[in-house]
Amino acid sequence: MHVQSDAGLLVARGLSCSVAGRALWRDLELSVRPGERWAITGPSGSGKTMLLRILAGLTPPQGGEIRLDGKPIDAWWRPAYRARVVYVAQQPALPEGTVEAALAAPFRFRAHQHRKYSRDTASRCLAAVGIGATFLDQDTDRLSGGEAQVVNLLRAVLIAPEILLLDEPTASLDPARAAAVESLVRGWMAGSDTRACVWTSHDAAQLARVTDHALALGGEA
Repeated sequence: MHVQSDAGLLVARGLSCSVAGRALWRDLELSVRPGERWAITGPSGSGKTMLLRILAGLTPPQGGEIRLDGKPIDAWWRPAYRARVVYVAQQPALPEGTVEAALAAPFRFRAHQHRKYSRDTASRCLAAVGIGATFLDQDTDRLSGGEAQVVNLLRAVLIAPEILLLDEPTASLDPARAAAVESLVRGWMAGSDTRACVWTSHDAAQLARVTDHALALGGEA
């Protein structure tokens, strides 16, 4: 399976993935350039989440290579790589405490030491998805699934990565809030011409709205 073999910002070459002896895909290639919005499609069990986790450096590839800015993933200091390529899980694990504490936590890490958390920026992003600033004071253990998804996405946007890997980011949201989240991602993309995003979604209409390119995963590659 070959998609845009020439170099891009994030490049995967020859990736392979097998689960329980069954090949999900072989020789997968993907090149994500700045400004591009990709959809990863395929039936349940085709390895969409696995691919995003491999691209994020959270799961090692079983074969092939990944490069960011032309540099192999293993040559990167892994926190620096994950600061630039951020995976947004469908079912986030948020730390105990307030929403604001969860949003501010990544800024304590060395990889983000050149940035500062801003309550005003967080409040503006929340307003963009129709949520008031008092939401920042809520405890994360009292959030609904949809609210947790919003917090997880907002946490990723605030650290200003170059690539967002979005795994069903609106699966628990109603249509109006999902549309607002799509708008938030568009605004993040518009903030720099070096950014790109990769989406998975079971909503084909959503993918048609938010992406320009697609990679389809089948059963066996």
